[in-house]
Amino acid sequence: MESGRTVTVFGAYGHTGRFVVAELLDRGFVPVLSGRDADRLRTLAALRPGLDVRPASVDDPASLDRALAGAAAVINCAGPFAATGAPVIEAALRAGIPYVDVAAEIEANADTFAAFGDRARAAGTVVVPAMAFYGGLGDLLATAAMGDWTSADEAHVAYGLSSWHPTAGTLAAGKVSRERRDGRHVRYTGGRLEYHDDAFSVLEWSFPAPMGARPVIGEFTMADVVTIPSHLAVPEVRTYMAVDAAQDLSAPDASAPAAVDGRGRSAQTFLVDVVVRSGDAERRAVATGQDIYAVTAPLAVEAVDRILTGRTRTTGVASAGEIFDARDFLRALSAHISVEVNP
Repeated sequence: MESGRTVTVFGAYGHTGRFVVAELLDRGFVPVLSGRDADRLRTLAALRPGLDVRPASVDDPASLDRALAGAAAVINCAGPFAATGAPVIEAALRAGIPYVDVAAEIEANADTFAAFGDRARAAGTVVVPAMAFYGGLGDLLATAAMGDWTSADEAHVAYGLSSWHPTAGTLAAGKVSRERRDGRHVRYTGGRLEYHDDAFSVLEWSFPAPMGARPVIGEFTMADVVTIPSHLAVPEVRTYMAVDAAQDLSAPDASAPAAVDGRGRSAQTFLVDVVVRSGDAERRAVATGQDIYAVTAPLAVEAVDRILTGRTRTTGVASAGEIFDARDFLRALSAHISVEVNP
């Protein structure tokens, strides 16, 4: 096994984990299959002959050390990340290897920045949280849109999803986040996270063609409120969700994504519209593609590839827009998403 191309995937058998394993193989990496459920790992291994299987549990540090032994990096795909993030990061620090996760949990991502920044920097390694559709993509788009601006008054990230069939992991993570917030909502305003009990509002967002104007839930807050202000001087960050997609997510009979192509992607499409404003000036970046879970895989794997080949700008805990060249990173995803940045 070529250690320089070996990447442990914790939570490899999950919905997103399977996409990540496939993307690693497509790009010439050697995934190590890891996670808490040994039976599910063996089932996945039967479909991927020759891959190493290493069961591990977050409450057993020795098992995590075995899972990461000889790996060049680890990608954590196992939520809720409030439970898995810190133990797997600790194991990565012990192993001296980079850590990337796909967490969409606001509090878990904030915890990562707060708890591991100094330690990862001192170790000369990198920890990249939220390297996923939520958190990572919005941050890359906002960073690209900012261009030569050193600050902006506000950033807005609007999600136009054709539907949102949540995975079991999404539902579990949402439950944990709601419990941590005591049922309150969260927003980023005045340069900090603020918890509140205000009701959601519905407004109209003018998405670029072909989507056009559609109703969105204002302050449907996603991980972008952690990643964007972690490195960009923007005191107001707002995220919005298409009403239809939000209703899909909250439906009592919400169903998981169903594959419609050979890559296992669902029929869901998305348009992410990012607007940054400074005074009367406005800049925009837009991404379109198919399946929010599937597109997380090339985001995470591209991140690992850039880290391992030295195409990074900092060490420690860093979001996608800070550690990578945002425009170049987005261009590298052209096989998976279409991106326009104006100017």
